[in-house]
Amino acid sequence: MSKYLIQGSYTAEGIKGLIKDGGTSRSEAVAKLASAVGGSLESIHFSATKPDYFIVMQLPEKGSAAALAATVIGSGTITVASVTELLTPAQMDETVKKIPSFRAPGS
Repeated sequence: MSKYLIQGSYTAEGIKGLIKDGGTSRSEAVAKLASAVGGSLESIHFSATKPDYFIVMQLPEKGSAAALAATVIGSGTITVASVTELLTPAQMDETVKKIPSFRAPGS
């Protein structure tokens, strides 16, 4: 499983729903959505400015992240500004071991 940071905003209609149902209800809905693709919600946070929300979740792979983004964007009440795969320090250690040699232009 990989960890993802998802950021985005609500449309005017989405904000009306958030006001009506509350943040806890949104957290439950996002947890259910993550579970539907084999993932889990780690945290959800809201902001008073754009972007409106920040979600951290564990997902099996990038296709699951893309499916979730398409689902919420398709609702017309939420936008997804970015989906970022997050690396742990150990994963970064493995990544830097793979850096190939490179000759920059002009060198």
